[in-house]
Amino acid sequence: MAGLLRLVSVVASLIVLASFVMFAVDESRTASNASTRAIAGQAAAAAPDPTAREETLREQAHSKPREAVDDVDDILLKPFAWAAEGSGSRWARKGVPTLLALLIYGFALGFVARAIRIRG
Repeated sequence: MAGLLRLVSVVASLIVLASFVMFAVDESRTASNASTRAIAGQAAAAAPDPTAREETLREQAHSKPREAVDDVDDILLKPFAWAAEGSGSRWARKGVPTLLALLIYGFALGFVARAIRIRG
């Protein structure tokens, strides 16, 4: 049982972390492109409305493997989404639940797995 919990802990943590890293790369790329356009004197593209079909826009922009990781991440982060409700910041809406998920899946499940192994 301890081995299964440890495996779930590691896999969930890796998926959550990978999805956040890919999100950060996308956000950095978007900011860099906007800065480049601003320096060149071009009008910056308007940021999409955060409440307007984020899932649909994300599916169109990402490859199937990337979208699979993001879909699993959505499921793993769902219990923690309450922590960033109402935030206008995409970073907060992604980062706060990610941090909570890493604490629970990485630390708490790992702790429980170690406790089971010690008792067993």
